[in-house]
Amino acid sequence: MSDKSEKGRELSEEELQELVAASDAGARNPVGSVGTFLAVVAITWSAFQVLLASPLANLLLPGSVINNSRQIHLAFAIFLAFMAYPALKSSPRHYIPIQDWILGLAGVFCALYGYIFYQKIVDRGGLADDVDKWFALAGLVLLFEAARRALGPVMAIIAVIFLCYVFFGSSEFVPDQIRWAGASLKKAMSHMWITSEGVFGIALNVSTKFVFLFVLFGALLDKAGAGNYFIKMAFGALGHLRGGPAKAAVVGSAATGLISGSSIANVVTTGTFTIPLMKRVGFSSEQAGAVEVASSVNGQIMPPVMGAAAFLMVEYVGISYVEVITHAFLPAVISYIALVYIVHLEAVKRNMPTIGNKVVSLGRTIGGMFVFFAGFAALCYLTQYPVRAVMSVMGDASGWVLSLLVFLAYVLLVKLASTTEDLELDDPKSEILELPEIAKIYKSGLYYLLPIIVLVYFLMIERKSPGLSAFWATFLLFGILLTQRPLKAMFRGESEWTNTFREGVVDLLQGLIDGARNMIGIGLATATAGVIVGTVSLTGIGQVMADFVEFLSGGNLILMLIFVAILSLILGMGLPTTANYIVVSSLMVGVVVELGAQSGLIVPLIAVHLFVFYFGIMADVTPPVGLASFAAAAVSGGDAIKTGFIAFFYSLRTVALPFVFIFNTDLLLIDVTWFQGIIVFIIATIGILVFTAGTMGWFITKSNIVESIVLILIAFTLFRPGFFMNMIQPPFIERAPTELIQAVGDASPGQEMRVVVSGPDFDTLEMKDVSLLVPVSEEEGGEQRLETLGLTVLEEGETLIVEEPFPGTRYFEKLGSFDFYGDTPVTVTAVRAPSDQMPKELMFIPALLLLAAIAWLQSRRAPANREGVPA
Repeated sequence: MSDKSEKGRELSEEELQELVAASDAGARNPVGSVGTFLAVVAITWSAFQVLLASPLANLLLPGSVINNSRQIHLAFAIFLAFMAYPALKSSPRHYIPIQDWILGLAGVFCALYGYIFYQKIVDRGGLADDVDKWFALAGLVLLFEAARRALGPVMAIIAVIFLCYVFFGSSEFVPDQIRWAGASLKKAMSHMWITSEGVFGIALNVSTKFVFLFVLFGALLDKAGAGNYFIKMAFGALGHLRGGPAKAAVVGSAATGLISGSSIANVVTTGTFTIPLMKRVGFSSEQAGAVEVASSVNGQIMPPVMGAAAFLMVEYVGISYVEVITHAFLPAVISYIALVYIVHLEAVKRNMPTIGNKVVSLGRTIGGMFVFFAGFAALCYLTQYPVRAVMSVMGDASGWVLSLLVFLAYVLLVKLASTTEDLELDDPKSEILELPEIAKIYKSGLYYLLPIIVLVYFLMIERKSPGLSAFWATFLLFGILLTQRPLKAMFRGESEWTNTFREGVVDLLQGLIDGARNMIGIGLATATAGVIVGTVSLTGIGQVMADFVEFLSGGNLILMLIFVAILSLILGMGLPTTANYIVVSSLMVGVVVELGAQSGLIVPLIAVHLFVFYFGIMADVTPPVGLASFAAAAVSGGDAIKTGFIAFFYSLRTVALPFVFIFNTDLLLIDVTWFQGIIVFIIATIGILVFTAGTMGWFITKSNIVESIVLILIAFTLFRPGFFMNMIQPPFIERAPTELIQAVGDASPGQEMRVVVSGPDFDTLEMKDVSLLVPVSEEEGGEQRLETLGLTVLEEGETLIVEEPFPGTRYFEKLGSFDFYGDTPVTVTAVRAPSDQMPKELMFIPALLLLAAIAWLQSRRAPANREGVPA
């Protein structure tokens, strides 16, 4: 793969599809009866997952099947992995060797072992016996081999290393800092395979309950033709602008990212059309590929359908999926805005030509796109009012009435689509290229928005579970795939309804197959990552890692975050995003939160998880192994490594944003009002555009080094105004430890105190510090307010001694690691009371004035025809 791209040869369409298949769905595709059998297995898997997510699951499926759905999910994934992915490069592609049949069936048995022998395991209290442990060990070996085939060797190697630590953690060659007592084979296998602490843990449960439905939803939506429609609409809106093909690639990839859970498939799907057009207007092969990579990979962070890691956050953070996508929305949007601006600046710097003879205003285009997205959001939101009116009138029959209304809307939209020709992608290499007219093509695919509206409605308005929301949207897609062709034929007066219905059935079955094959890697990644999670919970390595990382970073939060980012990037060279996220979040999230607290910074858990997630998505970009970069190079004929580095440079805003929202959680819309959210969006958008201009060396015209540095400083100020405000006016007043009661009593209700507690560790007796965030309650008097929180303090001279909190109180777990009964008391060593600081937003004023000054300076020396605004 890499050799072809590095030599500069563009791959054919057939070779590109083979590349996607080898990366996402397996390179082996046997024909004949075996191929039919595997297709039936894939369809059965998809049907089982749809049934499992349906409201009728409890009626149609036995309780034992529902309770052991994770085992069944993994059994399908392992079997199809051995069928679809060859063991070696030299292994046959057109038939399945007998050893792979044996391995696949053995993997199925081991995966279903807990289901088959469920009663025996329950009777033993979930502990493995001498027989169980060997089947569990065999299951792990088969899982690792399946993961090696589907995901590459890195995932399996990391899991084996963690498993070796479980067994040999007590050996002398293990450093004292991370040595532990070790575990027997029986105990380890019980933890990893028999219970739900390891392979069959949270990650595989999320893959089973949520992720499969969303991947299937995307596969079916793409099979219906929505991907082509979104690309056409993007080119119709943006293709005529300067650098238009690249801008259309960004927007089209953002839309198709909703459909495809794979950045590689996204690159090839949109890239085969966008990359040749980008090259036509002046982008180099590597730049064209890099734009496509940066925009395709970012599809995983774009709500409402994010990557599989977003569903894991729901479980790990303990918040709803709606909250996850709310927090992720603003960074994702401004990241894409910045990428469009990067493309625009590249086009302006090179004075690139436009395609076609259509004169388009950039302002009108942006305004039109804003109206479309705002209208779509308003439609999703306003749908609740007629729905509730129907429910109030119709009562129990409202479900049938609403289904009928959705069907009627669908039929009307298909009738509208039948008045235009079905969309076909143009040849981007043809000498004369007519870009589509929005006014002519928008009608042809409006009904594709219906499943998305249903999905967003159930997720955001009804607040249903992600699985149930995806079920109803997928169920609607079943109907669309089966009926869109016959309905169009009927409205066009064509007679061959039977043939069109047969084509719809084929599309539906192929979509079910694609959804299942696309899930093989995700299912194996979440199962294998469960070994890492299980090791952390069994050995307690998480706390050891926290101490180790704190030692490396010297207690500095910035260095700590850089360390976590580098670890994510290194792991990203060999792991898919989901697996990377599970590994790094299991090891590092708690460390970052704890270290932030010790630094006096309260970092919300969701912020740290999104930090890890953002660096995890760089897995497909990061050279030298970024698979999306290789795929783009295969399309463009450019150098793969160079494409990867340029894509990483274009992704700098994705790299910078996580550091920003760790220190300014307003970007995640945490504890902000609607009005504040709008202000944050406007300022953040300006900030990301200024940051982009600073890093690209071009604003209104070419920037000198001083202007570039000042632009980056302006962006930093807009993103984190509190940094400079804290220099002018400290946010906290240092009070003596013995003044804690008085300080809490003086503070206004709702304010928060920072209190540092020091004392000996219960296990090591070494002195340590713990930072507490102490909210001020409504009670009168500091002593009463502290007692409400469960904090009891005694003043002895110049020392304020802390007594052990009672179980169940706010700080019992936080302070539980101290030794309260030794010779050295646990004391309060620092008290920081909030000061009356001016609003940090005042720093926006000098930043914006400085930005206006740079704009004025550059406008004076900018050539009239290179001002950056396309005609």
